[in-house]
Amino acid sequence: MTQGGAARRTVLGAAVLAAGGGMAGLSAGSAAAAPAPSSAGQAAEEAYAADVRHGGGYRDLPVPLVIGHRGASGYRPEHTLGSYQLALDLGADVVEQDLVPTKDGHLVCRHENEIGGTTDVADHPEFAARRTTKSVDGVAITGWFTEDFTLAELKTLRAKERIPAVRQRNTLYDGRWDVPTFEEVLRWADREGKRRGRRVWLHVETKHPTYFRSLGLGLEEPLAKLLRRYGRDGRNAPLFLQSFEPSSIQRLSRLVSAPRVVLLSAAGTRPWDFEQAKDPRTVSDLVKPEGLKWIAGFAQGIGPTMDLILPRDASGKLSAPTTLVRDAHARGLVLHPYTARNENTFLPAEYRKGTDPNAYGDAFGAFKTYFEQGIDGIFTDNADTGLLAAEAFRPGRGR
Repeated sequence: MTQGGAARRTVLGAAVLAAGGGMAGLSAGSAAAAPAPSSAGQAAEEAYAADVRHGGGYRDLPVPLVIGHRGASGYRPEHTLGSYQLALDLGADVVEQDLVPTKDGHLVCRHENEIGGTTDVADHPEFAARRTTKSVDGVAITGWFTEDFTLAELKTLRAKERIPAVRQRNTLYDGRWDVPTFEEVLRWADREGKRRGRRVWLHVETKHPTYFRSLGLGLEEPLAKLLRRYGRDGRNAPLFLQSFEPSSIQRLSRLVSAPRVVLLSAAGTRPWDFEQAKDPRTVSDLVKPEGLKWIAGFAQGIGPTMDLILPRDASGKLSAPTTLVRDAHARGLVLHPYTARNENTFLPAEYRKGTDPNAYGDAFGAFKTYFEQGIDGIFTDNADTGLLAAEAFRPGRGR
């Protein structure tokens, strides 16, 4: 189910023009084109139905894969339907969601369960008393938490830009969208798939699963139930499941057959489920051949921080690559590292331009270096940039 060719490149060209103008050419809501004639719409639905029946699995996706990190979070407030729609319209091969629960057990899309920085909850006096301090994975956090709100209450809030100092233009869209449930995203993906004539791929993360299980709000079972309901539970389902806690991926492997990815943070860190289980292993152990062999027993890939592939020195410049790509591939694992962004503040030192940390640097240069390592995909806040860079590394294209 390779997605590319002239049509894809036409979308890319339009996306770059829009990005250069501060995305002014795209509406605050859906960036989709006008509805196609009914005959074309019927053909697209028939193509979608065929893709559902016979579509390939994750091995048939383009390489390197471009994953819209929290949607198109470089241009819209993250984890909103507007952000997901724009990522798809810009050409992302896969669109990411992070899942946390509500008090009444619904799965909603937020990067964290603390929502003070991503919604207008602080402007709601009726929720002022819910501001509190909690320990989440051993870290004290003060704010408002999804597990203290019913879905109905959460739906009274509006999403906003998480890092307004860096992405000032994104604040234009504050309040445009609410907090989506994962079920709403599944319905959106089905609608878009029928409109486009192909399945829409998702990359779905369980956030803090051990913490939530301790509250009686386990994530894996309701997630598996939704995946079965919407036909995304099989081996060739258009969806990746991901978590920083290997035990969450192990649990999901017993519930559904969809492809699974273990996320890996900094080398010396320990997954929270390991901390709770008194497992002495750290990420440094998991990226060794024996650790990767263990992961391959229940997952199809890893999602390492890019520093595990290309470490940075004290000045912030990239050092010699590690053997992680080679070692993971030797065990049949795909690699989806995170996260590529356009702004100087996120780029390796040698790819920064000027002194403004919020200005765009040489993102294409950075992407080229990342892709040269042989990775299978990458999370990026800027799907249009990533896709233009990836095209040069896809089969049939000159480098």
